[in-house]
Amino acid sequence: QVQLVEFGGGLVQAGGSLRLSCKPSGRTFSSSAMGWFRQTSGKEREFVAAINWSGGRTKYADSVKGRFTISRDNAQNTVYLQMNSLKPEDTAVYYCAAKTGTIFSSSYYTQGYEYDYWGQGTQVTVSS
Repeated sequence: QVQLVEFGGGLVQAGGSLRLSCKPSGRTFSSSAMGWFRQTSGKEREFVAAINWSGGRTKYADSVKGRFTISRDNAQNTVYLQMNSLKPEDTAVYYCAAKTGTIFSSSYYTQGYEYDYWGQGTQVTVSS
């Protein structure tokens, strides 16, 4: 069974940093475009960041641009989301997602429906 598992969530003070990791099991996603999304209770899931299969192209939501960095290590089959200068409004459950069949493509994806696999999510709480 294919799974994506997120690690690294937790409680941090405003202005602090966290690094989320996403590691799949059951298959490799080194040839897949990947993304991070987040959701708070009662709100729609929103796009945070995306990266193409090679790591050469990235895209960020305006709300996190300049503070968050998405990266990947295909040798380790892991995708990261480095979150700096965290704000209380960044509090959410963060999900990683994978879109298969994108090897050699420069494309990244910002819409949730475009992804094939999702993790269970990890809670990030930023206190003021």
